[in-house]
Amino acid sequence: MRVWVDLTNSPHVLVLRPIIAALRARGIEVEVTARDFAQTLALSDRLGIEHTAIGAHAGRGMGGKALGLARRSVALMRWARGRPRFDLALGHGSNDVTVAAAALRIPSSTMFDYEWAAMQHQVNCRLARAVVVPDAIPPERLYRYGARGKIRAYPGLKEEYYLADFEPEPTVLDDLGLDPSEPIVVVRTPPAVSLYHRFENPLFSAVLERVRAAQAVVLPRTPEQRAELVAAGGFVVPEGAVDAQSLIAYADLVVSAGGTMNREAVALGTPVYTTYGGRLGGVDEALIREHRLRPLTDPRGLELVKRGSTGEQRRRDPALLVDMILGAVE
Repeated sequence: MRVWVDLTNSPHVLVLRPIIAALRARGIEVEVTARDFAQTLALSDRLGIEHTAIGAHAGRGMGGKALGLARRSVALMRWARGRPRFDLALGHGSNDVTVAAAALRIPSSTMFDYEWAAMQHQVNCRLARAVVVPDAIPPERLYRYGARGKIRAYPGLKEEYYLADFEPEPTVLDDLGLDPSEPIVVVRTPPAVSLYHRFENPLFSAVLERVRAAQAVVLPRTPEQRAELVAAGGFVVPEGAVDAQSLIAYADLVVSAGGTMNREAVALGTPVYTTYGGRLGGVDEALIREHRLRPLTDPRGLELVKRGSTGEQRRRDPALLVDMILGAVE
């Protein structure tokens, strides 16, 4: 059996790494394509995932997204035609591979954990045979996208699966010049280029001013964000890909406008606040109800202190996800 995995964003490298390993452990041949966007290629290199780089991010707006989808899907089709035929294609929110696979009549599975990216899901859920999502997402929210009868719902967070074998590396603190005896705060910038995140976030600048009082590591999403942070001064801004999971594990506090880093902090037991200004998905709604994720309304209330002890990490077996993914061809 041959499986084609496509990586379009840096979090997807982390999500799919143990799945790729688990597929290969079952004797399945896996080939990987990757998009040049948000350190996806650099992170793939760091984690030892061999890949073929195809395409780049097409920019903001509906027009840019549509053009990028068309161009990269065609490029993926050309690449796949030159390979032995695949039995299954897989992406985490990758429209490109789902469209290319459908055109080549290759069955596909899609994964995601935020249900309100409507245009993305209208494509993926209708074309894929299996829709693999957390069970915290009410299934009826996905029916409008054509997912009825295709949903494979797994318990917990995707982060609890891909961090199942994780142990933090203290070298990340030395690499960033951080003093472990002083409070460490990790901040993730808003996803400014995501189509579904159309809201200005007035909290974020206030968050940056508040965390200057601690060792604040700010992880930008784009070169433009990084340049602005460096010019502002007072923050640790990594130059390239960083071991973010180890950083989160050793941090005393995480504040993020996105989703993946919030949920990584939850999975690793680190206190975390969200400043996300868009519509909350079922996963975050559940975490807030369980008091594992806290919405931030006033940055002055952030406690910049050392944690007394590390939190409890929740670990789950990625083999369960592999079973669901392979359901597309069973």
